Amino acid sequence: MLPSASAGPMPEYPRYRTENMPPHTPLRPMWSCRACGHPWPCAEARLLLKVEFDRRCPALSIYLAGLMYEAMHDLYHLNPHDGPSPRDLFERFVAWGPYRRPAVEVRE
Repeated sequence: MLPSASAGPMPEYPRYRTENMPPHTPLRPMWSCRACGHPWPCAEARLLLKVEFDRRCPALSIYLAGLMYEAMHDLYHLNPHDGPSPRDLFERFVAWGPYRRPAVEVRE
């Protein structure tokens, strides 16, 4: 028997905090921002994540992909018939992240 998959990464980034406002981390299982209520990652969270992972682009991509997996699990469990599409979740969580080079060099 294969071992069951463990839970993905905990949404602990961005770590930037202020005294009078909640952090821009996701509120699970709805995956909305604790601070502004927009779908997470909100614009502020994206900016803070890019700054926090400035020189660790692969780590940011892995972190976002793991959270996308967790969001798929939560959101499809909440609403299995009308949840977001995999493409929408990819664009929301991963596509905005670090610059990616094309797999094949384009020659002119």
